[in-house]
Amino acid sequence: MNDVTIFIDFEFSMPEGRGHKGFFPEIIEVGLLAVQGDRQEQFSSYVKPRVFKRLSRRCKNFLNISQQQVDRGISLYTLIEKLAEYNAAGPCKVVTWGNMDMKVLKQNCQIAKLPFPFSGEFVDLSMEYKRFFGDRNQTGLWKAVQEYGKDGTGKHHKALDDAMTTYHIYQLVEKDKKYLNRSESTTIGDRVDFSALRQFLAQ
Repeated sequence: MNDVTIFIDFEFSMPEGRGHKGFFPEIIEVGLLAVQGDRQEQFSSYVKPRVFKRLSRRCKNFLNISQQQVDRGISLYTLIEKLAEYNAAGPCKVVTWGNMDMKVLKQNCQIAKLPFPFSGEFVDLSMEYKRFFGDRNQTGLWKAVQEYGKDGTGKHHKALDDAMTTYHIYQLVEKDKKYLNRSESTTIGDRVDFSALRQFLAQ
């Protein structure tokens, strides 16, 4: 059986201003792509916040999300059950862009006294990207895909679109890794364009 790789993105609630007493971010949208061999499955849903149930104006504007959308979403409990199902399908690797998704998921589980749904390997693709390209600073998701000369999928800060964009960057990075790790050495003919040289000499 092929391992399951899950590309996941969450969107979180946010306070109206800084220093909101007792506030913590809650998952309000999930998007994921589960890849197992040639098989792919998508899942996307809004998630109802448990504690701070009313979204701030800042949150709604930033994420272009409405109170009605999250009110119709699934519960955190249902989300954890769904994620646990993917985890139970086989050895599981979870890929995110940045470390906030797993941090907030763990915090939300702890506060709600729910079991953390994943047990496998975690990959912060933004750090892999940073190490691979030698960047000093972490690069944003959509800036990274643009640096590859590509476009992101859908809209930024839409959970499923960001998960799909993470998957596309993962494929590009893995392809570059394989290219750089090729064991066969190149000949001088592979490195020099002799047709261009002949044209130059013929002038």
